[in-house]
Amino acid sequence: MNLLRKAVQDYLTMRRSLGFKLRDMGHNLQHFVSFMEQQGASLITTDLALRWATQPQNVQPAHWAARLSCVRSFARYWSATDPRTEIPPLALLPHRYKRSTPYIYSNDEIQHLLKAARNLAPPTGLRPWTYHCLFGLMAVTGLRISEAIGLDRQDVDLEQGLLTVRLTKFGKSRLVPLHPSTVKRLKSYVRRRDDLYPQPLTSRFFLSNRATPLTDWVARQTFVKLSRQIGLRKTSDRFGPRLHDLRHRFAVTTLLHWYRTGVDVEQRLAALSTYLGHAHVTDTYWYLSAIPELLALTKDRLEKRWEAFS
Repeated sequence: MNLLRKAVQDYLTMRRSLGFKLRDMGHNLQHFVSFMEQQGASLITTDLALRWATQPQNVQPAHWAARLSCVRSFARYWSATDPRTEIPPLALLPHRYKRSTPYIYSNDEIQHLLKAARNLAPPTGLRPWTYHCLFGLMAVTGLRISEAIGLDRQDVDLEQGLLTVRLTKFGKSRLVPLHPSTVKRLKSYVRRRDDLYPQPLTSRFFLSNRATPLTDWVARQTFVKLSRQIGLRKTSDRFGPRLHDLRHRFAVTTLLHWYRTGVDVEQRLAALSTYLGHAHVTDTYWYLSAIPELLALTKDRLEKRWEAFS
């Protein structure tokens, strides 16, 4: 192991001991060290950092800036040991992160997705039911994929109709109530799961066909395969509707329902933000400007309010 690779490991270990997860940074820094090794370089320079950060070419500038930020943070740390280390200036690769416009699935698209999941191979195994229930649960609760596959059996109380979500993006647990129809589907899944695997290898609620935990990558790849199968993406498409858009659909359809039924959205927004596990209510307000129909309804509601005061 060369000196730089060991330094990266020490840096990540130190920061993780302080509570940081650093999944993306850990991945990026390992790739950066591999790039340095390929270049035959042991000294971090701004030029090398920039050349690595601007790969690949067909991504948002925000992606490049995030990669460079990882190197900058490590270089700042490593410069105390090796003063020759160049720290890439903050002014390099300036950007404003542009959030992807949510894809709002129609009810028919959700039904086609869940039906396709039920037809996954093997037909007599658990896999079709796992993905049918996983994607369905995400669609009706707005859970993140990491939260859904991270559920343990003890987190799913089907008698009370309540989920305890622990593996959240911001480290905060929350309770998510379930509709009776969702409880019914999950109970059916539990019966099949326990019949097939009475002694699974994990305490996770959702199991793979080998009775092991689902992984984020496999779940996303399965979704991409199904989305191509039902026509949401072309075979050649690298990008398209995402698994995370199931969460966006839940948020948007909830807000639209509130507007259309005359609910005071401003009063309810904080509750929706908590339900979704947003760190700040401003993250939930974003939907009001990101979706044209919501923006129009918000504008209409404000105009009526001003008319009442005039």
